[in-house]
Amino acid sequence: MKKALVLSYMGSAYHGWQRQKNVSTIQQTVEEAIERLTGQSVYVSGCGRTDAGVHARYYVASVAVDTTIPDLRLPAALNAHLPEDIAVSKCVTVPDDFDARFSCINKEYTYVIHNSRTRNPFLLRQACFYPQHLDEQAMNEAAKHLIGKHDFAALKSEGTPVKSTVRTIMECSAEREGDIVRVRARSDGFLYNMVRTIAGTLMYVGIGKLTPDDMPRVLASCDREQAGPTAPACGLYMTSVCYGMEELDGKK
Repeated sequence: MKKALVLSYMGSAYHGWQRQKNVSTIQQTVEEAIERLTGQSVYVSGCGRTDAGVHARYYVASVAVDTTIPDLRLPAALNAHLPEDIAVSKCVTVPDDFDARFSCINKEYTYVIHNSRTRNPFLLRQACFYPQHLDEQAMNEAAKHLIGKHDFAALKSEGTPVKSTVRTIMECSAEREGDIVRVRARSDGFLYNMVRTIAGTLMYVGIGKLTPDDMPRVLASCDREQAGPTAPACGLYMTSVCYGMEELDGKK
């Protein structure tokens, strides 16, 4: 029986989603919780390979598991075996061919910047502290240039090889609420560190090192050196996933 689990987690204590040797990961922790609950060794497929220190407000994982526990009760049963920084909020029975990664239509990430002259200890691992004032309107204008189908080679880090660096961004914006600036991006797929590099590049726009009109040139260059830095992992959150299924799709 195939189940889709909706999760949220703080990634500060983990080396990302994907299981690795000798380090703690979200995937491993969830798989071990399911094994403790059901007695079955399982493989949990996640909708994205979030890196070390990256968080998720809305994340979907799928697993084939035999259990008599109803979907409505399974989240509470699993949470009893999970640490406090990981929580399952929903369980949905899905078709056998469903896979959280490969069935995904698009996903949204949000990068959170604490833009203040004084750091906040309570946001230490939950946002990127940036004391220099950011012009969020310029950042938002620059973000608009990223919407559409482009080659995003200039906005990725070296990592897992891919056949193509072309992706389609449906939404991209920068907004301020008090001392918090949020950069949001929704795409059919993201390259390695792409959202963190988008955030770092928009921060360069926010302090005047780049202008909004520089963005087409940066994209066309396909040169990583033309873009801004890769922003720290602590500010990145997966915030929405779309499958075309009302019971699973995260709210925008």
